[in-house]
Amino acid sequence: MIDYTFSSGEELLTICREAQIPISEAAVRMELEREEMDRDGIMNEMRINLEVMRESIREGLEEQQISITGLMGEDADKLMAYTDNAVMGREMTRIVASAMAVTEVNASMGRIVAAPTAGASGILPAVLIQYGDAHDLSEEQLIAGLCNAGAIGMIIAHNASIAGASGGCQAETGSAAAMAASALTELRGGTPLMCLHAAAIALKNVMGLVCDPVAGLVECPCIKRNAIGAANAVLCSDMVMAGIESIIPFDEVVTSMRNVGRMMNPDLRETARGGLAATPTAQRIAAKIRSFE
Repeated sequence: MIDYTFSSGEELLTICREAQIPISEAAVRMELEREEMDRDGIMNEMRINLEVMRESIREGLEEQQISITGLMGEDADKLMAYTDNAVMGREMTRIVASAMAVTEVNASMGRIVAAPTAGASGILPAVLIQYGDAHDLSEEQLIAGLCNAGAIGMIIAHNASIAGASGGCQAETGSAAAMAASALTELRGGTPLMCLHAAAIALKNVMGLVCDPVAGLVECPCIKRNAIGAANAVLCSDMVMAGIESIIPFDEVVTSMRNVGRMMNPDLRETARGGLAATPTAQRIAAKIRSFE
């Protein structure tokens, strides 16, 4: 009898090989073993998350989004309007603009799904939903993508961190990109091992990325980092589907990300004391915001 609990990529791969199932199904079976919810309950929960994600994209692209601080506003709309001229092509442009749209909704106090955090909430929804719409994927397929992403996020959270305060932005937008890259790879027919290669490459691409929010707000540079995180996820999936592998295994990449996060100066971990937050312009913005309090 197979034990479906896992806390590492290697354990997850063993389960997938023995049961001949994708990562998404392994994630569901682990939840079933916990006996907290039946399969219908799990699917319904994911369906709700998917709908909130879809609504956040719609709201971000179709309704005016201006944050109270004025730091953020309608950049997603601007990029979407530029779609026909974008070098990266229509599909990628829609994905990147959607990632920004969700985080603009978040900055405007709208409703989002933390994926895995609010600061990185745009990457997974944008990749899954825009890819799904472009390729006529069913709701069930997108839910499977969410389950796959959840498994990757859980492993990262268990062995490293998904919080900027402890690991820098590599732990937030990096983890989100890894989750999205893995999910997208499964939806495209990739094997569980290919999914982990995609996740590993996505994390490697932002290793050491600091968390330096201007004025301590999840607006600048967070929204634009969601944009690059979505592009990172798609690129990594493309590389893996082309036959490229991560030289460093997923579990070792996660451990390295944890260690790098621990070595970061606290000023570079969401304290708004270093990086971009310490620039003269950022300091002037912070002072102006404080004057309104």
